[in-house]
Amino acid sequence: MTHHAASTILIDAIPPTPEVVETYSVGQELKALAFKTIAIIVSALLLFTFVYGLHYNVEPGMYPSIKDGDLVMYSRWSKDYRAGDLLMLRTQGKTHVRRVVAIAGDTVDITEQGLVINGSLQQEPDIKQETNRYAEGVDFPLTISEGEVFVLGDARDGATDSRIYGAAKEGDTEGTVISVLRRRNL
Repeated sequence: MTHHAASTILIDAIPPTPEVVETYSVGQELKALAFKTIAIIVSALLLFTFVYGLHYNVEPGMYPSIKDGDLVMYSRWSKDYRAGDLLMLRTQGKTHVRRVVAIAGDTVDITEQGLVINGSLQQEPDIKQETNRYAEGVDFPLTISEGEVFVLGDARDGATDSRIYGAAKEGDTEGTVISVLRRRNL
């Protein structure tokens, strides 16, 4: 027992270390909060100016894939389009979402049977309307040049698309759609 008592005495004899207490003023805390808030806002602005974009859809050309009132997010860096991709396109003073149906080198035709790409009738199970030519517009068949894509709206009746203005130049595109945020009441 004496040995145990001696070690207790030695432990009790060690003086406690003083705790370091940092003090901040309310002003310093507010400055730090303001700096962090500004940094987040600037980062978000840069991100959505150069990398991503948002588009509030107000036209029916992509119904039912994208409805009036949906918020569309797209990547500005992704412009390596393939058939089936959704893209953002600036044309005739407006921005639209459209579906790529043909890329450079493809030949597009619209016959009585429907959309024909490179001689093959396209099976489009998600498209609910027939693909018809417009009375006014481009002449078919049309071969897509390098740096262009042929786009159609999913709502084929009345959509403003490549049947009217021809193949879209990739320079007129904003990027590839990566997400659609749906409006709940539609």
